[in-house]
Amino acid sequence: MNETRASGPRVLLRRLRELMAAALEPQERLDRIVREIASNMVAEVCSLYVLRADSVLELYATEGLNPGSVHRVQLRLGQGLVGTIAASARPLSLSDAQKHPAFAYLPETGEEIYHSFLGVPVLRAGRTLGVLVVQNRTMRHYREDEVEALETTAMVIAEMIATGDLARLIRPGVELDLSRPASFTGLALNEGVGLGHVVLHEPRIVIKNLFAEDPETELGRLEAALGSLRLSIDDMLSRREVASEGEHRAVLEAYRMFANDRGWVRRLEEAVRNGLTAEAAVEKVQSDMRARMLHMSDPFMRERMSDFDDLGNRLLRQLLGHGPEMLAETLPKDAIIVARSMGAAELLDYPRDRLRGLVLEDGAPNSHVVIVARAMGLPVAGQMKGAVSMAENGDAIIVDGEDGRIHLRPQQDVEAAYAEKVRFRARRQQLYRELRDKPTLSKDGVTVDLMMNAGLSVDLPQLAEAGAAGIGLFRTELQFMVAAQFPRAEEQERLYREVLRVAAGKPVTFRTIDIGGDKVLPYFKDAVPEENPALGWRAIRLTLDRPALLRTQVRALLRAAGGRELKAMLPMVTEVDEIRQAREVIDREVRHLSRFAHDLPNSLKLGAMVEVPSLLFQLDELMQAVDFVSVGSNDLFQFMTATDRGNTRMSDRFDPLSVPFLRALKQVVDAGRRWHTPVTLCGELAGRPISAMALIGIGFRSISMAPAAIGPVKAMLLELPVAELSARLEQAMSGKGTDGSLRALLSAFAEEHGIPL
Repeated sequence: MNETRASGPRVLLRRLRELMAAALEPQERLDRIVREIASNMVAEVCSLYVLRADSVLELYATEGLNPGSVHRVQLRLGQGLVGTIAASARPLSLSDAQKHPAFAYLPETGEEIYHSFLGVPVLRAGRTLGVLVVQNRTMRHYREDEVEALETTAMVIAEMIATGDLARLIRPGVELDLSRPASFTGLALNEGVGLGHVVLHEPRIVIKNLFAEDPETELGRLEAALGSLRLSIDDMLSRREVASEGEHRAVLEAYRMFANDRGWVRRLEEAVRNGLTAEAAVEKVQSDMRARMLHMSDPFMRERMSDFDDLGNRLLRQLLGHGPEMLAETLPKDAIIVARSMGAAELLDYPRDRLRGLVLEDGAPNSHVVIVARAMGLPVAGQMKGAVSMAENGDAIIVDGEDGRIHLRPQQDVEAAYAEKVRFRARRQQLYRELRDKPTLSKDGVTVDLMMNAGLSVDLPQLAEAGAAGIGLFRTELQFMVAAQFPRAEEQERLYREVLRVAAGKPVTFRTIDIGGDKVLPYFKDAVPEENPALGWRAIRLTLDRPALLRTQVRALLRAAGGRELKAMLPMVTEVDEIRQAREVIDREVRHLSRFAHDLPNSLKLGAMVEVPSLLFQLDELMQAVDFVSVGSNDLFQFMTATDRGNTRMSDRFDPLSVPFLRALKQVVDAGRRWHTPVTLCGELAGRPISAMALIGIGFRSISMAPAAIGPVKAMLLELPVAELSARLEQAMSGKGTDGSLRALLSAFAEEHGIPL
């Protein structure tokens, strides 16, 4: 019985393959396709509706309805049964269609004599491109295998639409939905404007072979790939570094459960039996899953569907023998990366000179990939839900990192407006370059050192280009994050020596390795998944427990800085005693190198980062224990407000320009003055003119930021009367009942004094 049922769809797919290969005009091809479907499914009617860019479904072909209604019948998205299917991306099977509340009577079609109705969405990558319908006069119930067969056929038609076969049938002034301009609004994560072309971070695998020659062979391929997928998940679960319990293991256990889900596997097998290859079957089921995800409001269910989507990608790679793909060789010169999410190391894998922007479906202002993108000077927009599904590789795209908007396939007038915006920014950047060699003096003569943050050798040319006073934060962990294994001491020394050479006497502050937490190194087998990684085993905590890591890095730093000044800074210090322990490791390495007559630094200064609130209650002891202090405003603000900086719901809930946080920062500045200990700030707070203005107003005389931020901050500083601002802030921060944001006060002060923000 099942074999008899399955033979019908296989025959249909064979006929469709022949029609797709035949030299036919597009309309004739569509007409013969709907005729074949109607004949195969024993239906009096088969109709194909295609979704246009104006959200209208147009009848493109029919067998059984009035032929004169083709290209004349139109339904709005959500109108009638066909519009309902397109809007919901779900099939609809009815024995008496005219009793359904969404039924819309269209007299020009002559469909009033038909009762039973089966319609399925034409989907590609979860995106609705049209609707395929069959109808019968009798009130019949369509079987589940018939629904499956029609969905399989719709997938083939989706590829036909996506490849542009219908272009000649489109009337002037009308476009199909696939090429429709689309705009998204989310979060502005790094300023700037990028015009370019889409590069999907996880490119869709193009299925070239849709039709199965031998279904049994395809079922065997599918079973083998599923077996390999399950084994790979079991292997991950059996590794020592996967904890016996906790969030990471729970995710992998869920993956194992889904990989063995009989419902999922049955749908895959059914698609193969209907005549698709194993990979085409995975693509079909995956597309159905994506369509459901787009219409789910329950975040738990969306996540579960997302797990199935990820498994589908893994399964496709198993079937096609694809490893992780790198697009570097084929990357366009104006690439804008579009990703659901990605790590900092993954972004650094792309050739920097070809990148023009970054779009994230997730992403928060202080997530590490955004910090790295900011250092690279890329405009970044985040929280762009649905962007990956709507985008295709090579689509024109505009990223507006100032307003938090992106425009896919923009219209000509939009593109022209943004091109002018880019030219305006270029003129403004030229003005900043003209300020590069001017002293960093405020309007009333206060000197403020504007330093830059860096982390890799590719950042170094910006030291001169930006006119920075030095490198206030060199993130040494980035070298570890982009490597396949722990960098050897010689590799580290080579990088540090190059940094100091390019700095040419300007100060450089090296932060010792800050890994752990959310900066996971895949090759670090001692790392254990943690439920609260930001609060866990990371930075100085990790390196004191694994002193060989710290000793190797300190030795490389000492050798690289021979004959120069070395400034090293300890991250995530919680207790002053941790500084004593780290100093012992450093002193031991100094003695070791002295014994072998190595050229040592002529000055060694050790600093600590104020990132953990407990240090605010040890400031006097801290200032005596170190040579300098640097405030890590990203983590300090995160811990003071108990907000995960990677949580997009919380990332903009509290303002760092609030009175409580500015009071905390001022405590650090005041303690530094009391003990004559230099204090700087190297978090993202320094990178925007308005927040840099606040920092200078409360007493900071050295701040470090992304290179691209130095020009705007310097332009602000040159017009800033520091003494007047300090008095205004002092009054606002000491007033009773003042605990809100001072952003409005700062904006008003800037406007009053003509300060550019």
